[in-house]
Amino acid sequence: MDTVLWRRQLLAIVQLEWKKTLFSKRGIWVYVLAFLPALLFGINAYRVKSIRAEQERMSVSAPNASAVSNKIVAGMSADVAAEALRDAKIPYSRFTRGRRLEVIRYNDGANAFDLMFREGALVDKRKRNQALLSDDIRAYAGMFQYFYLRLAIFFGCVGIFMNLFRGEMLDQSLHYYLLAPVRREVLMVGKYLSGLVATILIFGTSTALQLYLMLSAHSNKEVSDYLAGEGWGHIAAYLGVTALACVGYGSIFLAAGIIMKNPMVAAASILFWEGINWFLPAMLKKFSVIFYLQSLCPVVAPLNSDIPEPLKLLVTTAAPISAPIAILGLFTVSIAVLAFASIYVRKLEINYGAD
Repeated sequence: MDTVLWRRQLLAIVQLEWKKTLFSKRGIWVYVLAFLPALLFGINAYRVKSIRAEQERMSVSAPNASAVSNKIVAGMSADVAAEALRDAKIPYSRFTRGRRLEVIRYNDGANAFDLMFREGALVDKRKRNQALLSDDIRAYAGMFQYFYLRLAIFFGCVGIFMNLFRGEMLDQSLHYYLLAPVRREVLMVGKYLSGLVATILIFGTSTALQLYLMLSAHSNKEVSDYLAGEGWGHIAAYLGVTALACVGYGSIFLAAGIIMKNPMVAAASILFWEGINWFLPAMLKKFSVIFYLQSLCPVVAPLNSDIPEPLKLLVTTAAPISAPIAILGLFTVSIAVLAFASIYVRKLEINYGAD
């Protein structure tokens, strides 16, 4: 009988809370943080389409452009290279870098090049970014692991889950729940589930939109080949990791909002611990949420190029763990944290003057 009652109360709390949490004015900044990567990938999609359009125009206006480009080799003078491009009707730009380096930039319809001339002679022929799908897949892996998990979802969970109790204390409305004939533990789990619904909807939608925009910039054949291979698995993994990040960080920040009078201290401490995960010994890495989330990511992100070289020497690696163990570990941590928080929520007393 009690179990049926608790289930009904839980459902009622979730129904009351999830929309309020999802559309809270206090959480507008969470949406900005969540959908910023989607905006960036939308801009990148426009850039990629522009490059493809330029390549198509070149293939029509200068069909022999690639053959001419292949004849530009080391040692050729800048004037001869420029004349060859001009005769083939290949648009180019010519500029100098510093006192001795001259650059000719052009697109031959298949590739974009920077020709580097020193003292009038070609010393380097560099291919520029050609907007390949494989490049975008690696770029997405880096963005997802370095920004989306570590910052966007992290701070989004701080803003949503900490306010589930702390926000109602500030609004002086939590006592309505505490006076209701409902167990404190049921109230806590109901609020946690409502926050989970809100964060998964927000960040899951953004993840799906980011992936759609990334793929939309490329040809149907490239996208079809990718999806027919490992693409659908990658998409499912990214959506799953997004949901699990909300599960893990959500439980921690809900507990911090209940236990601590100033939960931002806990948020800052956890952010520091998650941020130094690269440099921790293999054993200590396993005591962080980000370790398990990264183990579940389908593509290994390249090491952030902004890290100074001396610090790169301190980066350590831990043996990867299987997906079932990583998922089980995250759920185990979340349940343990919620169980610990339930001890405090039973003793929770409201004193709006003190808070």
